[in-house]
Amino acid sequence: MGDDSEWMKLPIDQKCEHKVWKARLNGYEEALKLFQRIEDEKSPEWGKYLGLMKRFVTDSNAVAQLKGLEAALAFVENAHVAGKTTGEVVSGVVTKVFNQPKARAKELGADICLMYIEIEKAEVVQDELLKGLDNKNPKIVVACIETLRKALSEFGSKIVTLKPVVKILPKQFESREKAVRDEAKLLAVEIYKWIRDALRPPLQNINSVQLKELEEEWVKLPSSPPKQTRFLRSQQDLKAKFEQQQAQGGEPSDEDEVETVAAVDPYELLEAVEILSKMPKDFYEKIEAKKWQERKEALEAVEALTKNPKLENGDYGDLTRALKKVVGKDANVMLVSMAAKCLAGLATGLRKKFGTYAGQVVPTILEKFKEKKPQVVQALQEAIDAIFLTTTLSNLSEDILSVMDNKNPSIKQQASLFLARSMRHCTQAALPKSVLKPFCAALIKQVNDSAPEVRDAAFEALGTAMKVVGEKAVNPFLTDLDKLKLDKIKESADKVELAGGKKGAGGGGGDKKPAAKAPPSAEAPPKSSAPPRKTQSAAASKPSAGPSKKGKLSSAAGGKAKKTSESKDFTESELSVEVCEDLAAGVLPASCLQQLDSANWKERLASMEEFQRAVETMDKAAMPCQALVRMLAKKPGWKETNFQVMQMKLHIVALIAQRGQFSKTSASVVLDGLVDKVGDVKCGGNAKEGLTAIGEACSLPWTAEQVVSMAFAQKNPKNQAETLNWLANAMKEFGFAGINVKGFINNVKTALGATNPAVRTAAITLLGVMYLYMGAPLRMFFEDEKPALLSQIDAEFEKMQGQSPPAPIRFTRKSATEEEADDGEEQEEDEGGRGQDIMDLLPRTDISDKITSDLVSKIEDKNWKIRKEGLDEAAAIISDAKFITPNIGELPLALKGRLGDSNKILVQQTLTILQQLATAMGSGLKQHVKALGIPIITVLGDSKVNVRTAAMTTLQAWVEQTGMKEWLEGEDLSEELRRENPFLRQEVLGWLAEKLPTLRTVPGDLMLCVPLLYTCLEDRNGDVRKKAQDALPTFMMHLGYDKMTKATGKLKPASKDQVLAMLEKARAVMPAKPAAPAKAGGGKGSAEPSRAASGFKKPPSKGKAAAGSQQVDVWQGTHSHTAVSTHSHTAHWFTHSPTHTLCCCLSPVQGAAAKKPAAKNLKDEEDRSGPIFILTPNAKEQRIKEEKQLKILKWNFMTPRDEYVEQLKTQMSTCFAKWLQDELFHFDFQRHVKAIGVMIERLESEREATIGCLDLILKWFTLRFFDTNTTVLMKVLEYLKLLFAMLNRENYHLTEYEANSFAPYLILKVGESKDGVRKDVRAILTMLCKVYPASKVFPFLMDGTKSKNSKQRAECLEELGCLIEGYGMNVCQPTPAKSLKEIAVHIGDRDTSVRNAALNTVVAVYNVCGDQVYKLIGNLSEKDMSMLEERIKRSAKKAAAAPAKQSATERPQREHPANPNATFLRKPAQEDPNKLNQARQNAQLSESSHPSIPKEFQLDLDMIEMDQSRVCELPDLVQHKLDELLEPIMIPEPKMRSVSPHFDDLHNSTASTINFVISQVASGDINTSIQALAQIDEVLRQEDKAEVMSGHIDQFLIATFMQLRLIYSTHMADDRLDKKDIIKLYSCIIGNMLSLFSMESLAREASMGVLKDLMHGLITLMLDGRVEDIEDGQQLIRSVNLLVIRVLEKSDQTNMISALLVLLQDSLVTTAGPPMFSELVMKCLWRMIRFLPETINSINLDRILLDVHNFMKVFPKEKLKQLKSDVPHRTLKTLLHTLCKLTGAKILDHLSMIENRNESELEAHLRRVVKHSGNLSGFKSDRGNEKTGLRTEDRMSKAKVSDILSEIFKKIGSKENTKEGLTELYEYKQKYTDADLEPFLKNTSQFFQSYVERGLRMIESEREGKARIQTSECLVTCVSNNEELKPAVYYERLKILRQRQGLENTSRQRPPISSLLSSKPSVASSTDMLHSKLSQLKESRELYQQEHNAHSHSPTHAHTRSSSPAANLDDLKKRLERIKSNRQ
Repeated sequence: MGDDSEWMKLPIDQKCEHKVWKARLNGYEEALKLFQRIEDEKSPEWGKYLGLMKRFVTDSNAVAQLKGLEAALAFVENAHVAGKTTGEVVSGVVTKVFNQPKARAKELGADICLMYIEIEKAEVVQDELLKGLDNKNPKIVVACIETLRKALSEFGSKIVTLKPVVKILPKQFESREKAVRDEAKLLAVEIYKWIRDALRPPLQNINSVQLKELEEEWVKLPSSPPKQTRFLRSQQDLKAKFEQQQAQGGEPSDEDEVETVAAVDPYELLEAVEILSKMPKDFYEKIEAKKWQERKEALEAVEALTKNPKLENGDYGDLTRALKKVVGKDANVMLVSMAAKCLAGLATGLRKKFGTYAGQVVPTILEKFKEKKPQVVQALQEAIDAIFLTTTLSNLSEDILSVMDNKNPSIKQQASLFLARSMRHCTQAALPKSVLKPFCAALIKQVNDSAPEVRDAAFEALGTAMKVVGEKAVNPFLTDLDKLKLDKIKESADKVELAGGKKGAGGGGGDKKPAAKAPPSAEAPPKSSAPPRKTQSAAASKPSAGPSKKGKLSSAAGGKAKKTSESKDFTESELSVEVCEDLAAGVLPASCLQQLDSANWKERLASMEEFQRAVETMDKAAMPCQALVRMLAKKPGWKETNFQVMQMKLHIVALIAQRGQFSKTSASVVLDGLVDKVGDVKCGGNAKEGLTAIGEACSLPWTAEQVVSMAFAQKNPKNQAETLNWLANAMKEFGFAGINVKGFINNVKTALGATNPAVRTAAITLLGVMYLYMGAPLRMFFEDEKPALLSQIDAEFEKMQGQSPPAPIRFTRKSATEEEADDGEEQEEDEGGRGQDIMDLLPRTDISDKITSDLVSKIEDKNWKIRKEGLDEAAAIISDAKFITPNIGELPLALKGRLGDSNKILVQQTLTILQQLATAMGSGLKQHVKALGIPIITVLGDSKVNVRTAAMTTLQAWVEQTGMKEWLEGEDLSEELRRENPFLRQEVLGWLAEKLPTLRTVPGDLMLCVPLLYTCLEDRNGDVRKKAQDALPTFMMHLGYDKMTKATGKLKPASKDQVLAMLEKARAVMPAKPAAPAKAGGGKGSAEPSRAASGFKKPPSKGKAAAGSQQVDVWQGTHSHTAVSTHSHTAHWFTHSPTHTLCCCLSPVQGAAAKKPAAKNLKDEEDRSGPIFILTPNAKEQRIKEEKQLKILKWNFMTPRDEYVEQLKTQMSTCFAKWLQDELFHFDFQRHVKAIGVMIERLESEREATIGCLDLILKWFTLRFFDTNTTVLMKVLEYLKLLFAMLNRENYHLTEYEANSFAPYLILKVGESKDGVRKDVRAILTMLCKVYPASKVFPFLMDGTKSKNSKQRAECLEELGCLIEGYGMNVCQPTPAKSLKEIAVHIGDRDTSVRNAALNTVVAVYNVCGDQVYKLIGNLSEKDMSMLEERIKRSAKKAAAAPAKQSATERPQREHPANPNATFLRKPAQEDPNKLNQARQNAQLSESSHPSIPKEFQLDLDMIEMDQSRVCELPDLVQHKLDELLEPIMIPEPKMRSVSPHFDDLHNSTASTINFVISQVASGDINTSIQALAQIDEVLRQEDKAEVMSGHIDQFLIATFMQLRLIYSTHMADDRLDKKDIIKLYSCIIGNMLSLFSMESLAREASMGVLKDLMHGLITLMLDGRVEDIEDGQQLIRSVNLLVIRVLEKSDQTNMISALLVLLQDSLVTTAGPPMFSELVMKCLWRMIRFLPETINSINLDRILLDVHNFMKVFPKEKLKQLKSDVPHRTLKTLLHTLCKLTGAKILDHLSMIENRNESELEAHLRRVVKHSGNLSGFKSDRGNEKTGLRTEDRMSKAKVSDILSEIFKKIGSKENTKEGLTELYEYKQKYTDADLEPFLKNTSQFFQSYVERGLRMIESEREGKARIQTSECLVTCVSNNEELKPAVYYERLKILRQRQGLENTSRQRPPISSLLSSKPSVASSTDMLHSKLSQLKESRELYQQEHNAHSHSPTHAHTRSSSPAANLDDLKKRLERIKSNRQ
């Protein structure tokens, strides 16, 4: 029991893994209780058991295992994290539980599996259970099958994926174990419940006895579908519903049932078989063999393979071609049947994937129907039916129609029967009017065929069509059929049984059959998420149309005269002469009839008059038109010789046609006579009147075709000319609707070639009228004409250009019912098709005979040169043919092979040929989409950019012709996306994102792409992810949010969450679907219908269709739905693809469409008096907000794409007058000039509105910058100058949004070749700086310097120079150093003007900041440096003279708030030995940066003071009258402005307010600055408001240290200012800084450059001796010290360390500045090193190492060691050691930002440190001290003494006890005079040693009662004493300096500090000397500043500051006096 007590005390989780089974049992029991007790499913307690779960279920002890299973079940049920354990636990259950003998264990194991399914882990569980089926232990197999059965029974087939289960089922039936077979049987029964007969095919090969048993079981099953009884956690709503139904005891509704059981396609459950590799290797040779037996063998082998019900996708092109050849050409009918069966097998096995080859095979099969043998016909029928299911009827329509008028009746019969069978599989949506209409027309011909079998087949096809789409839809096409035939069609419709028992659309007798779902093989039915699909043809779905396309011309396809839907004519059969006479006698007087053929013309005239009276009074319904016209034609008829009688006769014809029901039968009686008289001088007018009346009765298209053909059948040129003239006029009166151009185009060509000039003129006039309607494509018909004739035609077209077609005034008359029918169909016509395209009228050539097998074999040859030849030939064939039919033989398959060619040149050539094909074939291209189009998409994955670009161009060209529907149907597109090619994915997704928003409906197959879209959202490639995100909303607009969300179900949880979040975002920006095109024109009497029908569909505008210039945007019929502007904010989130160019420029012909009718013109002129801009409140803010939220495109492009233009139009539509917008977007540049002129006129009167629309105005002008027209450009610049002048007057400031949309594009124009343009642009840039901060214009100009255009680079550089001159260095953004380096690069430019501009700009910088420029520009080549020095030398004289002449009032306002970089103080020029040559050092006096001091006074006082070697006599100085100079000079007060020129009181946003206040911080006026600081402080102190400062931190800090610099250099030196004010200003600055740096989020925004300058300013302030003299100065210094610590702690640590490293480097390089500056910088660095262990994970090591590398480049190890102090070396070393210690060897991975690692010793050093990392352990950093810890490794003789001194030095090093430590050290030193302190001090910094030394001196002074010397808390000596200095002091100083510089090292070694600490100081370091030295610090700060910077070769430095000259002169005077007294 002792053992028991041990484990009893253990925690539960430890018990569970104890080796004693009882302990585990106890653990499992307690765990079970615990699991049932924990209420929070997300409790951390669950996490403890995650790793133990598998042990719970696999315990080796059966008793413990049982309890473990119970606990595991509780865990899975209750723990949120349980899902993570699924795989291992279920695997454990399968292997260790299902083999247990205890039923309870198995039961629990199954329950655990089911519980995992319930928590959404069905797939993992199912995988593990299926793996278990392969186990050798039958018990496990049985248990796995049983668990699968239970899962299916409870959760249903939606949760349990049946495909893998069905796949393994047959194998289980073969098991030797009866238990397994029985369980498999039960599973099969369960599966059958859910999927019914879909289970039969997979099980067809099992043992027949077993199958019979299964059949018996299946029969017993209830017919009602099963219900899901257990639900997933995510299905709680369904669970509640189910429980409610159970409680009520009711059955679920039918709807629920349908929902519960998803129809399973048996095909989906089958495993695909790969057959291509199994084909006989000699198949292709055998199939060509001469012996039919060999061919039969080959086919038998393939037939056996194709019997597989599901085939693997692959390239079946060659096989299909071989089979097609057998079907088409083999003489042996048995082989034809076999080949047909093979094709049927392929189509059945591949389904939609076979669609690619369908277009190749169907024409051959249809042609082969000429065979009479039944078995051949049956095989062919089966083949073509199977093929139909792989494609669509619209794709096959061309092929079917082409054989409908074949001479062979069998072919016609079988084609009709095939059509009938196919239509049964169609839905109403799959048979749009555009498809149905040509079929009906062809079938109506067959209804009248002489062969009865053809007629019957046609009736069946028409009946089927009626059944599918309904009687109403078909009847309009059947108007010419008599009642008998119509009845037969209806009878056929009643007999038709649609596939799958689908419901008809009210066809036949109208009986509606109950409808089930269409089988999966039928065309995709409309999806529930989308509205029912409207009729849709390829044309309707086209997103764009090429420039050659024109609107719809509804006429007969193929040029055959068909009844158009616009005129459903009254029809009548032809009557005999006798019947006509009887009818006429009934309505005409007897005398009239008798005198008709009288020999006396007067009687005939009288008869005509009676005839006319009778017709005028006759009732329309009773008028026998045909009888009357036949009477008129009765002898002498149209041979009438008397013109009066003839005139009357012709007039009567017109009357009859106008008043009666005039049929085409009647018309054909009289037309010949009318045409014969049309050229008659006297009767011609009446004849034309008659023709026009007939046109109204029978439609102009029909009449025109008849009349023209009759006229040209005659030889009379007069008749021909007048016929053409009549037709030209009739077209204007009737409009162009339905005109069959092709019908009479040949006659027009004949007329053009006529000898009679009148005929030629009439033909050309007619062409001019047609041009109004058809535009440029009309010219294509006449390109072969002679040049002289062509020029006449062109001249006529030129006349018509710019005119719009007149509104029609005549219309074809309709009956009331016909009108109603038309209204119903008009919308359908718009959607279903654009009617006929102008391109379809062109004569097309069939090139199939030219695509020979030789050509195909050439294209497929192994030698690439021969392949190229083949492609060249194919291109030549297409090029010669110009326009071709869709039949191109075997060319598609050959070209497809070349798209994958290894030779990229051939791939590109193939793509060019495909583009040719697109243009040549037109809409017939649709049938080749699958075969040739999809492979183009594959090419988008090519690695070469040019190939991808060519592929995308080809793809767009194809889509233009085919529309998108064909591309989206089937699995092809999703298969392409499945390829894991980032290029392909990003191109395809980008293309879809562009095209999908333009479609109104899409095929349901688009859903197949969604899983792949989700994969792309998480693709490794960033571009793919971005494109996928762009495409997401466009998919959603068609598929709906719910469907898209549902599709995430199969994703991994992490991915699912991510994708759902993206779906939410996409939902917010989902574009609206394009609206249906507006109905063109109104009803009867409307002035628009015929124009709308003839190519000008108008976009819907408010109220009615827009006319005139708006039509430009919607040019082309297919454009209509893309041009719809919904004006919603999301409408333009995605791009449309209109075909017009940037300015919507169209071909010249389109001018015709752009002018408005005269009446509208007047109206518009009136409208123009109103305002041109509409001021909408907050509209601009809304646009800014939308752009920020990415709801609209950001205005950022290299060249403007169409979507930007469209977006701008949409935005303008609400703010601009309609007419102005039309002018602005007109294709004619003159309109632009005119519009800008109006804008200039209204600029002043509409100032407010102009400002309200400013962003849009500027955006429009940016578009004009891309135009090449100089006139427009000059006008643009004129307006912009006036605009910016107005904005400046109005004190308006551009927002960033406006500036970013405009400035970059303006700068493009600064490089224009024309001087005038450049001059204007520079002027605008200058004005721009008045309304937008120059510092923000600067980056735009910097970008401009990167241009390839040298003029632009030069101008931008010049402008940069001007900005720096005008505004100082503070305009240089982001930092002056970075900007100057980029500018300096251009000094080496190839172009002279660029070089000069760069040099001038650098000189401008030199004028501002002196020699500091050399440091800023970085390393230059020797040549560039010498050029620069030469230029600076030349400009130095001018620069020196300029400020002297310039009075204080003339100086730029910006000179006072100097520049943002602390190194730019106006201070003495500094010498850089690396940059300046010896010539600059020849003079012993360095240049003064204050040029107003004459050269005579630039004495080197340090040299004089230190020179002891000379005789103490002063040299004779040049005598000058100094009295005048030494008098106090009144310096004019600087003219301060409280408001900066760039800011004023008009703020348009919070940001600009903050900008304004910050700008005042740097003001030269102390009060202004204090006020601004107070305002900012108020914001910073309120946490909720402080956020508004975000984004402005750098700006604020720049202003702050500019102010610090201003105080340091100007205010402190100005005696007139009250020092209290200065302290107050300092206090405000430090207070603000403390507030700012207490907020970490804001503090971290400070950039490296700004932090560097801030630290420079603060350290300079700490070292400023003048501050200490002022009252409260000491307190101020303490505050600064506190602030520095705060800045170090709170700033971004990476930026801070980088800033300090750069600052240290600068302070060591430069020779000016206080001596302690670099020491304080290092002190800060040590502090940062101390923070490193906490901050190491947040810092950017790469950047820090880059800065260290740069430091070590400037200061290699050797150079560092040569410095006077070794502290910098040790600081750097410590930093690197600390980093190595914290990161280890990984640090070597962080050198990525260093381009050339060999430039410094960094890498080598790091490797050494890493290698000897053990040595780091001895390195300790003293936590109390900010410097390095004291090294105590040196052995001490006495441990006790060592301990005491260590303790003392620790105290000195800590901030709190430093004073106590120093006192103890002093006393210790007094007590033990021989104590050796050297070991404690030798490794400390120079600064620390000096500090200890000073501290000891101070204690000594205090104790001896000498002058008191104080030290500030920031460790900076601030002592003050006015004692006179003696020469000895200077001499002593010089000695120390020389020693530090490495001179006199041997003779004059500096005594160690320990000697200085002795009780009796040596002479060299006497107390007097130290005391005097410290006193001198106070009196003359400049001398102190030079202490560390003397050089042996050039120890001279200027001391003059940019303080007032008077102060400097006073100082000089004092020093000279002092030297004199010392020397005497």
